[in-house]
Amino acid sequence: MIAGWRIHSNISKKNRLKFGISDIGLLYVATGVLNEIMTEAVAMQQPPSDKGKRLKLYYMTQVSVKPPTFVIFVNDKELMHFSYQRYLENKIREAFGFRGTSLKFFVRERKEKER
Repeated sequence: MIAGWRIHSNISKKNRLKFGISDIGLLYVATGVLNEIMTEAVAMQQPPSDKGKRLKLYYMTQVSVKPPTFVIFVNDKELMHFSYQRYLENKIREAFGFRGTSLKFFVRERKEKER
């Protein structure tokens, strides 16, 4: 299963559909799938660079489901511009339908021993 649903709601499925409420906020996306989306996004628009140093995105993982929270591991978090982070967020929303759900993103530098 690529993505799994965890439904914890007292609202019936019929009423959720009627009012446009979904359980998409409870969706967990596997790390491999996130990394495929991230790779495609990077191929479409290169990450920013500053003074000859380019941002490298290593991988992304989902750490929480309510709200969906993602951690992006990079070489230098100072190079991650908010507009590029927003670009990645929009690609995630587009791929998994997180419409109307707030997403959290954290950018972390990969430590030497994580390689």
